Amino acid sequence: MTEDHISPEHLAYLRSLRLRQALIRTTQFLLLVGLFVLWELAASRGWINAFIFSQPTRIWAALVRLYREGDLWRHLGWTVGETVLGFTVGTAAGIVIAVILWWSEFFSQVMDPYIVVLNSIPKVALGPIFVVWLGTTITAVVAMAIAVSIIVTIMMMHTGFKEVDPNKVRLVRTFGASKGQVLWKVIIPASIPTMIAALKVNVGLSLVGTIVGEFLASKAGLGYLIVYGGQVFNMSLVMASVLLLLVVSVILYYAVTILEERVTKGRQ
Repeated sequence: MTEDHISPEHLAYLRSLRLRQALIRTTQFLLLVGLFVLWELAASRGWINAFIFSQPTRIWAALVRLYREGDLWRHLGWTVGETVLGFTVGTAAGIVIAVILWWSEFFSQVMDPYIVVLNSIPKVALGPIFVVWLGTTITAVVAMAIAVSIIVTIMMMHTGFKEVDPNKVRLVRTFGASKGQVLWKVIIPASIPTMIAALKVNVGLSLVGTIVGEFLASKAGLGYLIVYGGQVFNMSLVMASVLLLLVVSVILYYAVTILEERVTKGRQ
């Protein structure tokens, strides 16, 4: 429908929506700029200890130094690569295991208490174990990212499978559908929203697992920079790494959001 066929009232309503969205974005941007300006002013005037809290200009200088030395993209690449690998493997393995649990009610009941126990264990405690088993390599970091995300995926997807409308399952079975057909024609399509929700959760969890793994077993990555910066009392490097982590997490989250929008349009 073109604007020529829309009523003036509807056009006015659409303009008000666009104006409101623009106002929200502008306010968000100004709030972010204001926080950095206040941070810089507080450090410059001595309201806060610049050595401990650093300040935006020092953080920018640290980022520029990393870039000139060729280390910025290397450390970013390690963290993003490890996160994406752990996120992909953890999510895929979690979905497969959830399918197995749905397929076999006996296996599901047997494994239920073990899954609850594994979910309740603080995953950070597994870090030193992975280091001993796998060494101080990328394998230990990726294993940490997988461990953090896989159990959440299993629980979310298995719960989503069980909550699919039973009437739909009965209907396709009435027409003689096999269990595999029920899975692919009913269960999986109905669980797409749950799957997208699991992806959104796992993006953040996998990044947390990666950073914890880099704290313990890596010689590169943003987690390594944070630990190194803390050891040499270079808080500008620490804060620069934390800000880069924020940027990476936002980009990964919005990548999943774009995927969600495309999947939703495809289903419609």
